[in-house]
Amino acid sequence: MKKYVSLYLVGLVFGLGISISGMINPAKVINFFDLAGSWDPSLAFVMGGALAVAYPGYRLVFKHVRPALAGRFELPTSTTIDLRLIGGSAVFGIGWGIAGFCPGGALPALGTLEPQVFLFVSALLGGMWLARLPRRISMSRASTAQS
Repeated sequence: MKKYVSLYLVGLVFGLGISISGMINPAKVINFFDLAGSWDPSLAFVMGGALAVAYPGYRLVFKHVRPALAGRFELPTSTTIDLRLIGGSAVFGIGWGIAGFCPGGALPALGTLEPQVFLFVSALLGGMWLARLPRRISMSRASTAQS
């Protein structure tokens, strides 16, 4: 139960931060990418503030052998930069630039009940499903071949 309360509180603080900073407004995000037009640098300040908090936080947390509410740290094991990583990053960036939402900002924005947020989150979930489809197909073929 303690773990779920802490997850809720972390999500609440994140959502409030995204909301207060204005990053649930897609126009604000899109204006950050509009260098030749109505450029709005505020997203850079939000990211800088996040890094200023996260960097010392990570340094402090990783001094411990394990996290307070889990058996071990869940860290990426792969350091390979492959086509899947590059393609996913490109799709993320293009989607962020076109829609003005990133997944982290879109979830708190659901509270605005704006239709474009629901459309974005639906597309996000569909994209996640499609991204996993080739792996599911190859696993299905491999298990069929073993039978």
